[in-house]
Amino acid sequence: MSIDLIILAAIAVFVISRLYAVLGQKTGAEPPARRYREAPARAPEREDGAPAEGEDRPRIRAAFTGPAAAGMESIAAVDANFAPEDFVKGARRAYELIVGAFADGDRDALKTLVDDDVLEVYVAAIAEREKSGAEPMRLVRLRQARIVDASVDGAKMARVEVSFESELSDGDNLRQAKEIWTFKRSLVSQDPNWLLDEVATAS
Repeated sequence: MSIDLIILAAIAVFVISRLYAVLGQKTGAEPPARRYREAPARAPEREDGAPAEGEDRPRIRAAFTGPAAAGMESIAAVDANFAPEDFVKGARRAYELIVGAFADGDRDALKTLVDDDVLEVYVAAIAEREKSGAEPMRLVRLRQARIVDASVDGAKMARVEVSFESELSDGDNLRQAKEIWTFKRSLVSQDPNWLLDEVATAS
C-alpha cells in the first residue's frame, strides 16, 4: 500500500470518529422533537379596567357638551333616560304638531301640548284670526332645532330651551321664523311628556 493511501485512510478514520463523537448514534431513546405551538389568543387588555367582552358592565352616559351642558347634566342626574338627541327629535315633532294645531284652530289638541298660559294666548289669537278671516300661517319647512339652554329648579321642574328656525306661509307670503321655545316637565311626575311653557322671538 502506498504512503498516500495510508495517509488518506487515516484522515478518513479521524473524520468519521469526530462526527461520531459530535452527533452520537440514534438509539430510539432520544426525546421527541419539541413541537412549538402558538399560545391561545388573548383578549386585549383594557387600560380603563372595564370588564371583558361578554361580562355585564354598567351603562355609561356620555358627557354633555355645548352651552346647555350643565343644565342637561342636572336633568340627567334626576332623569337617567334624558338624552339630548331624543329630546330634540321630540321637540321637532312637538313644534310641527303645535304649529299645525294652531293653524287649524284645534284648541283640544293644543291643550295636550302647551301649558295654561300659552294656551290662553293661542286661543285668543285663534279667535281673533277667525273673526278677521285671515289665513293662518302654516309650516312649510323646519330648518333647524337645537338646544340652547337647560335648567332644573328647586321643585325639580326641568326646563329646556330650543331654538327653532322655520319657514311659514299663509299661501301668499313666506315668512322666516326664528323663535326660542321653552319646554318644561316635572321630574318628580310619572308623566314623561313635556309641555310648551314659553315662546320668545329669537334675535
